[in-house]
Amino acid sequence: QVQLVESGGGLVQAGGSLRLSCAASGRTFSSYVMGWFRQAPGKEREFVAAMRWLTTDYTDSVKGRFTISRDNAKNTVYLQMNDLKPEDTAVYYCAAAPRLTPSRGGYDYWGQGTQVTVSS
Repeated sequence: QVQLVESGGGLVQAGGSLRLSCAASGRTFSSYVMGWFRQAPGKEREFVAAMRWLTTDYTDSVKGRFTISRDNAKNTVYLQMNDLKPEDTAVYYCAAAPRLTPSRGGYDYWGQGTQVTVSS
């Protein structure tokens, strides 16, 4: 069982930066793929980024702007978001999966989400 708690969301102007954190419980954190998803109002939850060991994957719209990283000693995964755009506005969720995948269905554990709002 893995419990995930996100933090770091907020309101930022376009072009600004935020760093999201996701703290995980459980002694097997390092064995999980950790991912970030987001859900804008009226839209489906979509893949943002994921990381397994040193392998990362990003959706095209955030490549070059967002960076996923993890600190296994702290059981924490991060999402550094730079050059934010209004279309990045969404609730951001972290999730844990046994394998690296952009598919929402591949993730077994989810956090409660943190709101990111980017003003123009």
